[in-house]
This record gives sequence, C-alpha cells and structure tokens, in this order.
Amino acid sequence: MLTVAPDGPAVIGRRSDAHLVRAARAGSREAGAALFERYWLDAWRAAYAITGRRALADDIAQDAFERAFASIGRFDERRPFGAWLHRIVVNRALDLLRTERRIVGEVDVELADETSVSHEGDRELLTAVASLPLQRRVVLVLRFGVGLMPQQIADVLDVPVGTINSRIARALAQLRDELEVEDAV
Repeated sequence: MLTVAPDGPAVIGRRSDAHLVRAARAGSREAGAALFERYWLDAWRAAYAITGRRALADDIAQDAFERAFASIGRFDERRPFGAWLHRIVVNRALDLLRTERRIVGEVDVELADETSVSHEGDRELLTAVASLPLQRRVVLVLRFGVGLMPQQIADVLDVPVGTINSRIARALAQLRDELEVEDAV
C-alpha cells in the first residue's frame, strides 16, 4: 500500500503561498520547488512578453527566482507571493532593456514559430503588442497575459491604480487603431 508522508509532494502542492514561503525560509527545498512550479510559467511569460526574446525571458525568470529566494527572509507574508515575484520579473526585464538601451526605438520581436502561433491574426496581435511603448506593453502583459487585476499591477509596478487603468486604456486604443488601419489596407 502506498502512503504519502504528511508533507509529501501532494500535500505541499496544496499549501498556501504563505505556508510555502515560511517552509522555504526554514530550508524546505520541497516548498521552494512548489513555489517555483506554481509561478515559473507566469514569470517566464511576463518576461517574454516584455522583452520579446525567449533566451532573455529564460534568464530573467531564472534570475527573478534566484533573487526572490535569496531575499525570501524579507518577504512580507501579508502580500501575495505571485505579485512580489512579478514585480521582480518586471524590474529585471526593464533593467536589462535599459542596459541594452532598447527602450528607445524598436524592440526585436522573436515571434513564436508556426506551431505555437496558429493564426495569422495571433501573429499580428503579438507584433502589435510588441510595438507598444514599454510602459503600455508591460501593463497589458500583466493584465491579460498574467491575469493580474489593475490594483495588483499597481502594487507590482508601485504606481497608482489610476495610472494603470489609463495605460491599459491607451494601450488598447493604440492596438485597436493600429489593427484597424492594417485591416483597412
């Protein structure tokens, strides 16, 4: 008969983020692994959507986790771990883009291959999002790519929620205008 230890993988995976953070602080590799598994894909997607490059997204997401686990002792358990991690991801992505002096001008977009972008409309949308100014692109990625609510995005970026709502509205209007112009041509 197969039995699972009280803190086995099945139990750890169901624990709250706060519990996992406390266990990770105490040295539990399983808790750290559970947090990693829970948030890796969202962190990577956010990094990829901001930078437009797979290799850079890999590096940013990995670096964000390393930084998060290195400073987990300072994490405020009253706040959501996911939002804290996404803030690290966004900050690392922006820092690297600034370092490369890529904020001004075009962003090289490494569009996904044919198997992951099934329709030409999807490719058009990805290209249009990649062409947005960085601040607008970041809020769209966090809102629609990661699924954060405007208040959560405001917490991640440390800006007022009104600014987030404004950036989202302007980004959507810009996309609408750009995609409608392309359709008309």
